Amino acid sequence: MAEENVSATLTVAVPAARVFAVLADPTTHSAIDGTGWVQDAVDRAPLTEVGQIFRVAMYHANHPNGDYQIANKVAVFDPPQAIGWLPGQDKGDGQLEFGGWIWRYDLAPLGPSDTEVTLTYDWSAVPQFIREYIQFPPFGPEHLTNSLHHLAELAAPTSRAWTPGG
Repeated sequence: MAEENVSATLTVAVPAARVFAVLADPTTHSAIDGTGWVQDAVDRAPLTEVGQIFRVAMYHANHPNGDYQIANKVAVFDPPQAIGWLPGQDKGDGQLEFGGWIWRYDLAPLGPSDTEVTLTYDWSAVPQFIREYIQFPPFGPEHLTNSLHHLAELAAPTSRAWTPGG
């Protein structure tokens, strides 16, 4: 694959501010995720700034432990237009290490009640030593589309699955 990122775009009948609020709530990430890897939010506080760390519990059958945690670092925070984070891990000494990939959502309002949402997974900064044991992207392209549909359902004004603040 020549490109080192994949993207999907979906127009949702939800205002950008509400979509952004759902994305800034780590407790929603397991419901949005299209792979089933993201489990529960360990850090449940809303995302509010670049540099903020939030952890989520994960499960992947090919991970040595199956269950593990990811420490995400907010890299983009521009309400209500863009939000993104770098997944990483605790090295065991209290220091965090990031692998070089980023999840980013870009929101483009299409009027007062519609938003074009683009989800991008970019692995262009992944060092070679990581590429030797992880294939990128580690999922099919349908994962991004599934995630956007889950986000649209969760953010829908009629959804009872999410209310601001949990």
